[in-house]
Amino acid sequence: MLFKFDVVRISFLLLFSLTFFTEVFAQQEAYPQVVARSGDGIFLLLRRHGLDPSLHLAPFLELNKENIGKGNSLYTGRRYLLPVVSAAPASTAEATPADAASTPAALKSAPGLTANFPLFGEKYARVEMLDQQLKGTVYYLVSGHGGPDPGAIGKYGSHLLAEDEYAYDVTIRLARRLMQHGATVYMIIQDENDGIRDQAILEIDRDEVNYPDHKVSLNQRERLRQRTAAINELHAKHKGAYQRMLSIHVDSRSKGQNIDVFFYHHSNSALGQKLAQTIHQTFTTNYSRHQPNRHYSGNVSDRSSLYVVKYSHPPTVFIELGNIKNDLDQRRFVIPNNRQALANWISEGIIADYRSK
Repeated sequence: MLFKFDVVRISFLLLFSLTFFTEVFAQQEAYPQVVARSGDGIFLLLRRHGLDPSLHLAPFLELNKENIGKGNSLYTGRRYLLPVVSAAPASTAEATPADAASTPAALKSAPGLTANFPLFGEKYARVEMLDQQLKGTVYYLVSGHGGPDPGAIGKYGSHLLAEDEYAYDVTIRLARRLMQHGATVYMIIQDENDGIRDQAILEIDRDEVNYPDHKVSLNQRERLRQRTAAINELHAKHKGAYQRMLSIHVDSRSKGQNIDVFFYHHSNSALGQKLAQTIHQTFTTNYSRHQPNRHYSGNVSDRSSLYVVKYSHPPTVFIELGNIKNDLDQRRFVIPNNRQALANWISEGIIADYRSK
């Protein structure tokens, strides 16, 4: 026989304790719990469980605000609560984790629409569509190196400049710019903590991942295979669409060698060559307009042996932005406005190429 308590006689302390633990238990029951793995960031954790970071980052941070480290980092081995996804209308198919992970960065509506994309960083997360010049296009953007491989290293005063950080900043600026013109964009190398950065010296880290959330391999050939495999799988899903791939790097030569922006394509890809030539012409025009006394020596050539050029299915352009060891070229990288100008000029060339299709 159960003993019946008189509620009036329950002490305030007991009542408070019971209420507190009931609320905690209810919260834990209401939200799925997951354990953070080594190397996990919030984006990786959300994507692995079928949640879109652009929609679920804020509720995740609110649910776990007492359990988040510096810079929104996660503690390996700790449990985290996941936001609950509202039930979809009966007419809408339920999204699977794979579908959610394959969601690209895109603004799919009329000019003036704005959306939030945390990958671009707090300052640049809000993106407004300017027009639909690139509506229906799909672009795969790959910044060179990343993860355990920083690429070429230059010395700037007492600081080290890593190729992967500066290539990434130009690439993600380009991604945002293309989206503003209506393109669907996939960032194949992603760093959830960096976003678009306006500092001169970009901190070197190793936490970039390969789309959708794969740890970047230590092996060089495997790293290249990872990114081309991701691109080719997505390319097949977008069959029939206008698709292009751009791989953006920073070169390393002798310190005294000042070079311009160079463009490479596959010898058997007429469309890749056309895109490279169009972007190159845009750079030639812009240098002539903004620096009329400066001779621009960048050119377009065949580099079919480059892995991502050889094995990527979409027409591909491989871009070298300059020599990270040269004092003059370093100004192209360490000044944020120059990095934005590089992204803008590449975007202009991309739009011109699409218009001429």
